[in-house]
Amino acid sequence: MDSALALLAGLFVAAGIYLLLSRALIRMLMGVLVLGNGTNLLIFTAGRLARDGVPIVPPGLEQAVGPIANPLPQALILTAIVIGFALFSFLLVLVYRAYQVLDCDDTDAMRLAEPVDAPKPPLSY
Repeated sequence: MDSALALLAGLFVAAGIYLLLSRALIRMLMGVLVLGNGTNLLIFTAGRLARDGVPIVPPGLEQAVGPIANPLPQALILTAIVIGFALFSFLLVLVYRAYQVLDCDDTDAMRLAEPVDAPKPPLSY
């Protein structure tokens, strides 16, 4: 099960990077979302999935009798989900505003919307 989830996380990361490299802003936005989900799945898989125990030690014991689940990856993923949603919302508004102002979502066409007398950005190094 862990190897299947690791493979799925790798596919999510690969798809996210592929979408981030496209020229359309909507695809880039979806790439950020898929990459974030792949990273969350990777952290969750690295924390080892365990159904046979709860992450809380019963009262009166100093350590659990049997195996317990690690609560740290779950807490990290909950925080990452909230931060990822906030980042996605901010980027969605930013992309929408750029589309309203420039009337396009292609990054190459956005470069043409720059002022004529502005210095050109470097195209290569």
